[in-house]
Amino acid sequence: MVVLLLGGNGLLGHNVLKQLLQQGHEVHALLRGSSSLHVSDFPQLHSLSIFRGSLLNDADLRQAAQGCDAIINCAGVTDMSLLHYEDYLPVNRDLCGRLLQLMEQLHITRLVHTSTANTVGFGTPTHRATEQDPVQPPFANSFYGRSKREGEQLLQEGAVHHPDWHIVIVNPGFMVGAYDTKPSSGTLLLAGYRKPLMLTPKGGKSFIHVADAAVAIVNALSMGTHGSRYLLTGENLTLRQFYRLQAHTCGYRQVLLTVPNGLLSLAGYVGDILRCCGVATQVSTRNIRQLMVKEYYDATAAHTDLHLPATSISHAISDFFSWYHQR
Repeated sequence: MVVLLLGGNGLLGHNVLKQLLQQGHEVHALLRGSSSLHVSDFPQLHSLSIFRGSLLNDADLRQAAQGCDAIINCAGVTDMSLLHYEDYLPVNRDLCGRLLQLMEQLHITRLVHTSTANTVGFGTPTHRATEQDPVQPPFANSFYGRSKREGEQLLQEGAVHHPDWHIVIVNPGFMVGAYDTKPSSGTLLLAGYRKPLMLTPKGGKSFIHVADAAVAIVNALSMGTHGSRYLLTGENLTLRQFYRLQAHTCGYRQVLLTVPNGLLSLAGYVGDILRCCGVATQVSTRNIRQLMVKEYYDATAAHTDLHLPATSISHAISDFFSWYHQR
């Protein structure tokens, strides 16, 4: 297919681009004027066309989408320091509605949209959450999570109105791996790398190798059920377990101490005061509470319908640091 890729310069976007080219697709990547791609080792670069512009500009979107059979949207505003809910809406929610209009105008019938696992309930060790579990606090109160869920709802409504289309929503967990150019998730890995002492919250995440998520996303162009959501998650680990695994994988010793929830809550209140004074900081009660939650997800549907692989997180950690040290 000829595929329009949005958000191609991030961690997930780079991996999706590589997977698209490996599977023989032609790619139109829409990038901001200052953005670049790290693709020197990618296959079939002659099948990549780069368009410059803004995904918030309809004319730029339309130009990049001309001749495309499908759209993969990996774009998202994830910055937890933004002060206002409205800051998240243009990309995380409103773009979804504009993509539906673009598809109608250009007769594009396939869309794979990347959301987040945090629009799904986070589950327990004995009942891992599936796509049917409703979102729960504190993620229900997250500016990022709320905006992504509203974007999903627009696309699910669009799927109902266009039963002959193929719209699939994917909900990745915490992705780790190579080509983390910003870095995004890599910030978590670098925060603990070779530190003799590491303080961790009590919470955890569902970690997945980003290359596995990319395989499932590209497969979703022709697989999966129209209008459905698919969790793309992997190993459910506490942050303490993750840092222990990272130290073992990278071959260093580290003392891990768990921060009491009370101290984290106090930090959150201080952050709330700073944010009320107009200081952009990620530290807030809303964000801190997410670090106290242990997440447990079940990706059975994606393994079955989208052929989601299951690479170990140890391998994902190795891939991140190999790429990071060689870039």
